[in-house]
Amino acid sequence: MPALCEINRASRVASHCPRLNSLLPTPYSLHSVIPSKSVAMSHWKLILSYDGTPYNGWQIQPNLPTVQGTLAQTIHRITGETVLPQGSGRTDTGVHALAQVASFTLTVPIPATNLHRALNRALPPSIRVLSVEAVPESFHARHSALRKTYEYRIFPCSAPCTSPDSSKDRICSPMLAPYVWPCRFSLNLATLQQAATHIFGTHDFTSFAAVDPDLNRRNELADADGHSTPYSLLPTPCLTRTIHHSTWHQQEDLLIYRITGNGFLHHMVRNLVGTFVEAAAGRISADEIPNILAARNRSAAGPTAPASGLFLVEVEYE
Repeated sequence: MPALCEINRASRVASHCPRLNSLLPTPYSLHSVIPSKSVAMSHWKLILSYDGTPYNGWQIQPNLPTVQGTLAQTIHRITGETVLPQGSGRTDTGVHALAQVASFTLTVPIPATNLHRALNRALPPSIRVLSVEAVPESFHARHSALRKTYEYRIFPCSAPCTSPDSSKDRICSPMLAPYVWPCRFSLNLATLQQAATHIFGTHDFTSFAAVDPDLNRRNELADADGHSTPYSLLPTPCLTRTIHHSTWHQQEDLLIYRITGNGFLHHMVRNLVGTFVEAAAGRISADEIPNILAARNRSAAGPTAPASGLFLVEVEYE
């Protein structure tokens, strides 16, 4: 019965999304990602780590390299089955993951240890599977998630004014640059922390949310798993989120921001970091953050920090 419900939901998605099959690159089609109700299935949870530099984000896109697309193609090579793994979040182009979670269903019987080994042998070195676990059919990497934690890493190229070397620029190694924001501003750590404390709790984060020009198409693709409603039929999105943790600390040459919340809007963490940096560079007051939140206007906040410094660190479930 659960499988039949999934088929019915996916059929409704197809009626609202006539472009869906054309958006999924070969060999992906709506019908190929709907499991048959007559076949015993295994539901899998993966934890992945990846370097986002060579990928156009997580979400599968026609004729572009993505993490989801690469994982789906690898699963097909190993098992002969065509599935569309669902991620806990859709990391953007250039964003990295230390522990992204993905879920999918297979009909082929395969031990977890064998699947784990085969995936890491077949995937490119930029993607590693950290663990493979059989889970109940009700588990969904995105819908079952309770909290997510992100880290943002800054390499300050300008030494603090109090440093003996304040007149010298620091050089960011080319080996490090793809994984940090090499920031040219002189930043005050105490001010970064002061700004970050203002977003604790539940707020409307409209001021820190970017408009996603691909949201409609991305939701149509995500709906292929049969769990969602086409974006055009959804009510106005809720822009309220609860933040449980928001702190900065210094680790050797890096300034690191760590944030945990029940969910994040498009570019939200990067927009927060860009605004905090404005405060730490003396361009705005750290105490201006509550006013920026209250404005509910993207133009009230600071610029978007580069994707290279952002990492998905952890996803929590019950």
